Amino acid sequence: MRFKIRALTPDQQIVEEIIDARTEADARLAIKNRGWVVSSLQQTGTLSILRSGRSGVRPGKFSLLLFTQELLALLNAGLTIVEALEALLEKEQSQEIRAVLSTVLTGLQEGKRFSKVLAEQEEYFPSLFVGIVQASESTSSLSPSLARFVEYQQRIDVVRNKIISSLIYPAILFLVGGAVTFFLLVYVVPRFAEVYRGTGRALPWSSQLLLNWGAFVTEHGSVFTLVCLAGILSLGIAIKGIWQRNGALGLVAKFPVFSESIRIYSLSRLYMTLGMLLDGGIPIVAALNTAASMVGANMQMALQQATASIESGVMLSEAFERYELTTPISQRLLRVGERTGELGKMLTQSANFYEGEITRWIDRFIRSFEPILMAVIGLIVGTIVVLLYMPIFDLADGLS
Repeated sequence: MRFKIRALTPDQQIVEEIIDARTEADARLAIKNRGWVVSSLQQTGTLSILRSGRSGVRPGKFSLLLFTQELLALLNAGLTIVEALEALLEKEQSQEIRAVLSTVLTGLQEGKRFSKVLAEQEEYFPSLFVGIVQASESTSSLSPSLARFVEYQQRIDVVRNKIISSLIYPAILFLVGGAVTFFLLVYVVPRFAEVYRGTGRALPWSSQLLLNWGAFVTEHGSVFTLVCLAGILSLGIAIKGIWQRNGALGLVAKFPVFSESIRIYSLSRLYMTLGMLLDGGIPIVAALNTAASMVGANMQMALQQATASIESGVMLSEAFERYELTTPISQRLLRVGERTGELGKMLTQSANFYEGEITRWIDRFIRSFEPILMAVIGLIVGTIVVLLYMPIFDLADGLS
């Protein structure tokens, strides 16, 4: 396999190179033997293209995860934060990314705190990342904090990509099946209706019903077109509204069969975020306020109510249980964390448990839903075709 690597050389130069290796571990070992420090490694070819597309990274666009990985590699190599940013700026060719790095570097050279400079560019650096950096400044632990964020973001991306990948094939099947059905009902059936209208023969009631539909489409084509366009427009507006309020997961959660699984995924993301923030030294109330941006609108309201209760002196486990932000298993883990003083660790363990549950649900969904969807689409298309040809079979029986 071929891997594209980006690394820091002993003379403090950032280089990109494509190497051949059997596995990713072999590629990393080969780079390490050269004395280089790997900042990023990616398999080349179709798989890497799909992977980068799913993670939302586009060529020439600022990627927070890639920026964090490269910055962490440079800091671990012994560079200061200013030297690391200068090195990243020197090798970068994208004007957009250069503008972001230049703004950050200029702010640091002016004496501003790193977290404050990042907060001034909120379109590139979310509050979660800024909060982690801000907490690390008081303890001089920027590298460990960045490492925690990289691990956190990679785990979030893995689960998100699994969910998206599991929905791609059913969505394609649904669109293709819907297009075929629409073509049969709007184009093929009206033409069969014109052919059978002149035969003068009595047709089976099911075929007659279908052909009446074809005749209606032929006679009222303009009205039918307007109704279809209005329906598509209304559906698009409704989907856009849900998407803007709750995102893609909120849209999927509108289907009852997915709602509980999406809730578990949201809880997993919430616990993972809180665990990382608490382990980074951020106070629990500030961590809750930061984590609120990582969940949907409905869970945000419950989280705000829980935060208010915690500020008034209620334990986190009790507040989460009161506002339905736990399950029986996570509730026990939270209580253990409160007793032992390792609440961040218990939140992370809860997230790990839910990650496994989401993975198992995705596997079951793929194995069961796709065959069912194919069978339903085949049944609909097959029924339309059979109803169209039943009069022909009847005519053939009469001639015989």
